[in-house]
Amino acid sequence: MGLAGAVWAELPVAEFSLAWQHSIEKVRWEEDYRVTPAGLQLGWARVKGSGAGMEIPADATLREGAWHYLRQVPPLQPLRLGRTPEAGDYQLCVDGRCQALSVWLGPPQAAEPALELWSCAVHSP
Repeated sequence: MGLAGAVWAELPVAEFSLAWQHSIEKVRWEEDYRVTPAGLQLGWARVKGSGAGMEIPADATLREGAWHYLRQVPPLQPLRLGRTPEAGDYQLCVDGRCQALSVWLGPPQAAEPALELWSCAVHSP
């Protein structure tokens, strides 16, 4: 998986999760991705509550305190993430261990308001 913003990095992973806290509702959101030749394939998502812009799909099921649902979207290539001081940071989770993207990229900055992730099998800088 490629990771680009202020820096470029390559992470040798086949799957990962992104987690973040909703900037207004302060509710954790998680999405699972697989790295495929066609791009990053979004799979299961989890959210611990609803609120502004966080409508829970009708087919979601409540398990372990979070709503789980499967997303049906084409592979994303690239996956563009908004990353600003106001919105906070994402966590990148691999094998059940999560680290804030700021570990690699520094804190979110208004001068670099977005980050792109992609499947390295298709894209190179």
